[in-house]
Amino acid sequence: MKLNDLIHLLKNAAQQGTEKALAESGQLPDQLTKAEAYRLYGRGNVDRWISEGLIGHATPKVAHSRKCLDRARLEAIAASSNRITYLPAAER
Repeated sequence: MKLNDLIHLLKNAAQQGTEKALAESGQLPDQLTKAEAYRLYGRGNVDRWISEGLIGHATPKVAHSRKCLDRARLEAIAASSNRITYLPAAER
């Protein structure tokens, strides 16, 4: 195993452990508003994932009219998306 592979594995383990602990303690909500998803993952990405049917709107758990997205599903889609690694048009 190369050093970069080990670093990547340890980084992912620490991140997943932190997210699990925050979710279990109630500090990390299980749903995001569309605006929060836009800030985290970019408007174009979120809109594309919705239009491709990868993620849909979840029913909000609190009484507000904002459209919510499932955080776990959104994180899984973002992690599996490799478009972030693509070069911008100016650098191709």
